[in-house]
Amino acid sequence: MSAGALKSFIRGVRRLFVITGAGCSAPSGIDTYRDDAGHWRRVRPVQHQDFVTTERVRQRYWARSMRGWPLFRDASPNAAHSALVALESTGRLQRLVTQNVDGLHQRAGQGKLIELHGSLASVICLDCGERRSRDSLQGWLEGQNGGWLGEAVHERPDGDAEFTQVELFDNFSVPICECGGILKPDVVFYGDSVPRARVVAARSDLAQADAVLVVGSSLMVYSSFRFVREARNMGIPVAAVNRGKTRADGLLECKWEADSAVAMPELVRALYGHEG
Repeated sequence: MSAGALKSFIRGVRRLFVITGAGCSAPSGIDTYRDDAGHWRRVRPVQHQDFVTTERVRQRYWARSMRGWPLFRDASPNAAHSALVALESTGRLQRLVTQNVDGLHQRAGQGKLIELHGSLASVICLDCGERRSRDSLQGWLEGQNGGWLGEAVHERPDGDAEFTQVELFDNFSVPICECGGILKPDVVFYGDSVPRARVVAARSDLAQADAVLVVGSSLMVYSSFRFVREARNMGIPVAAVNRGKTRADGLLECKWEADSAVAMPELVRALYGHEG
């Protein structure tokens, strides 16, 4: 469908509930897990239960994270993030719920935000519950594992990096909490559940919305797809800006297949007179 159909769809919306995914951050140079058809581009990411129960999985995760984190951390918000902040400034944004864990919406200045899956910028101890910044671990990781810094890698989604030669991490030193507990990024890994408080807050905002707009997500992950399904059950119409297939294609009023960093500034300029 065309840009015109989407503009017509949201022109009269007073309270818009927005869901964003990896396609919103891809223009910032952050890789995506899925292709335009919604298929996995590579092997599936680390599973929650494997990380918690298996030391070798944690060694693999932290080795790859040590190399991938700096590039991920230094990514900057793009035009899609700025346009969504501009949309909020019009007073028409009920809430923005993001699947992304990169913190780019927050850094762009988004206020009415729920980070559904958390943020990679924070690390939590699974035993004592203490939180610390991810940056605070980087120096320790590099100091303890300097021999891995010279290995060539390919950047992967969400602060991951794939080593081109070595994928055996038996001698990699994993960070642990002062209490001796397991340290884990404070994000929802695959196989884990979104904290109930976030779901409840999002549902409350959804119930007050006039329409839903999906930006840059295939919605293949149930944690976000559920809000589209619930919206339709409540009679709330749904539209999308996304390159390629989404899980909700049969539920959409309209869809603009475009790059979010191109489409969102155009929508904001056309509808609200803001520069994205």
